[in-house]
Amino acid sequence: MKTLMINAHPDFRNASHYSIQLEQAFLAKFRVAFPDDTVDVLNLYDTEIPRATTEELLGLWEKQAAHVSLSPAEQHVQAVNQQLLAQFKGHHRIVIASPLHNFNVTSKMKDYIDNVLVARETFRYTAAGSVGLMTDDYRVMLLQASGSIYTRNDRYTPMEFSRLYLEKMFQEIMGFDDFYMVRIQGTQTQGVDVDQAVRAGLAELDAAFSEFYK
Repeated sequence: MKTLMINAHPDFRNASHYSIQLEQAFLAKFRVAFPDDTVDVLNLYDTEIPRATTEELLGLWEKQAAHVSLSPAEQHVQAVNQQLLAQFKGHHRIVIASPLHNFNVTSKMKDYIDNVLVARETFRYTAAGSVGLMTDDYRVMLLQASGSIYTRNDRYTPMEFSRLYLEKMFQEIMGFDDFYMVRIQGTQTQGVDVDQAVRAGLAELDAAFSEFYK
């Protein structure tokens, strides 16, 4: 099965970031486990990602609904959108490496979701509510780094909107079979041993990796 690594960090070339370290650890494990396969890597901040604006996706969808011819610029947006959607649907294992930005996903990650969360492509509407179409053993893993800690069942726990948003969109809406979460957390929290936090995150990755491909 094909794996797509989505790097959602704005500074994706900087290997000192902890989410990038998780990404690199994942890729190293993949090379050992599947030496004859490769991971397709999509760096969102180095890729054209159409946005939900009147000049791009919203304008495109409105014209398509009205059966109005698209301008050359809109045809380009449509082509990019279709390429992203086809790539997404063509990979049964999706891995997202991302920092936690103000309790949520990065802006480019939200733009990416707007391109792949498409009715009649990855989900459909019914009288009883939406139904996911990504049900053929699709799985997603979020590799996330955060300055605070979100697993102490305190006021920060329900504010981890990144996990809640992605888990609901992938599993509840698109129908993915499983959502996995690996964290390096507390990197900016007083009293946290950052080296230990990194080791704990890598241990989480070890456990999740085998389940991800089981």
